[in-house]
Amino acid sequence: MAKTKVAVLISGRGSNLKALIEACEDPSYPAEIVLVVSNNAKAGGLQHAQDAGIETEVLDHRDFDSRDDFEDALDTLLRLYAVRFVCLAGFMRILTASFTERWRDLLINIHPSLLPAFKGLHTHERALETGVRVHGCTVHYVRPEMDNGPIIGQAAVPVLHDDTPETLGARVLTAEHQLFPQCVALACSGKARVAAEHVRLQVREFGAELLMNPHD
Repeated sequence: MAKTKVAVLISGRGSNLKALIEACEDPSYPAEIVLVVSNNAKAGGLQHAQDAGIETEVLDHRDFDSRDDFEDALDTLLRLYAVRFVCLAGFMRILTASFTERWRDLLINIHPSLLPAFKGLHTHERALETGVRVHGCTVHYVRPEMDNGPIIGQAAVPVLHDDTPETLGARVLTAEHQLFPQCVALACSGKARVAAEHVRLQVREFGAELLMNPHD
């Protein structure tokens, strides 16, 4: 089975990258990670990639005169490695419309909230402040607007009465590690396709949507 060549972009510890690396160990998984790129040379996730024998590159955005120059270098790097699909896994840079359009429907992100709620940062604190009873994470195709785009799947977790941002965040992260590999597999196998800015899943067991409610 031909596998889709994937690049993962990170800025930090890379826990979702590690979950993807573990998923790729299954011979039936439809993707292989050929490159991990970080804009932060000290990102812990780089070690996960190196331990797995995956090529790594550091592109420090501060080394470039403009956002466009940084993204042109990133685009060149992705094409050098013959990347066909890009995953944002804690990549703390907002990508321009030019870049997201170049990789339209080939670029996905995982966000720690049930979008469209709580776009941006500090999602767990905001969820607690708002008093929602359910929180979670979302995997979506990237569009120029921040944390926006057709949704592939979501995972919901309960908000408990004694939660702190840390405990709630840990519960959401566990869900992320289950959801992200599933959504990457669906996208790379062609079973998640965008039509009229909605994702159509060609997989009978999930019906029209992928919604997970993982247990602790």
